[in-house]
Amino acid sequence: MTWKLDSDRPIYAQLLELIQMRIISGHYPAGSRLPSVRELAAEAGVNPNTMQKAFSELERNGLIWTQRTAGRFVTQDKELIECLRQSLAKKHLHQFFHNMRQLGYESEEILSFLKAEYEEG
Repeated sequence: MTWKLDSDRPIYAQLLELIQMRIISGHYPAGSRLPSVRELAAEAGVNPNTMQKAFSELERNGLIWTQRTAGRFVTQDKELIECLRQSLAKKHLHQFFHNMRQLGYESEEILSFLKAEYEEG
């Protein structure tokens, strides 16, 4: 998963979302040790302080935890991860339906469109 960062939103917020996505998708499994702040900052091409801010927010949300001298780890709370996964999925669906309605589609048309796209591939 690459670090695609936009200049129109705060970098730390984008890093937060990308790390959350890596956790939700299983790239960083529950209970696994995360790369260090410096490693991830270098990989993403950002200042370590910016990465640290994203990590602090993840820790505040309970998604990661710190063990002194051993590093940071993904929560072992699979229920929390699944809850976040479903919440993010709903957010994307709401945005999708909102955009489709702005294009003039009705609910039944949107569902038909989804079904056709799903069947194609």
